Amino acid sequence: MSENTRKFRYDPRLRSLARQLRKNGTLGEVLMWNALKGRALGYEFHRQVPIGNYIVDFFCNERRLVIEIDGNSHQLEEVYEHDVKRQEELEAMGIHILRFQEKDVRRDIQAVTDEISRWLREND
Repeated sequence: MSENTRKFRYDPRLRSLARQLRKNGTLGEVLMWNALKGRALGYEFHRQVPIGNYIVDFFCNERRLVIEIDGNSHQLEEVYEHDVKRQEELEAMGIHILRFQEKDVRRDIQAVTDEISRWLREND
């Protein structure tokens, strides 16, 4: 297995929670999934993926790219601090993270997908 397509370990107890999250996505997550699924940007993405001790919103294993859609709760200090720790741990695994506000995804999904496409091109 190549370095870019290796599987990341995760806590198996997260599988059922990830499954639940896939069934109950926010509007922003649903819009983002519709824009990513089926290799729409040229790469395969999965949603609500357990990695380590976390579940990420969207993940492209081939590019080691996580896309996070942050709702209003991410502005709370304790959630923000958790996000920082989580991001540091995921980046230590060689994963890059792009974060978008849910309101921006709902307002202009094209601008969000353009930014993701730009990152994919520039980090090829």
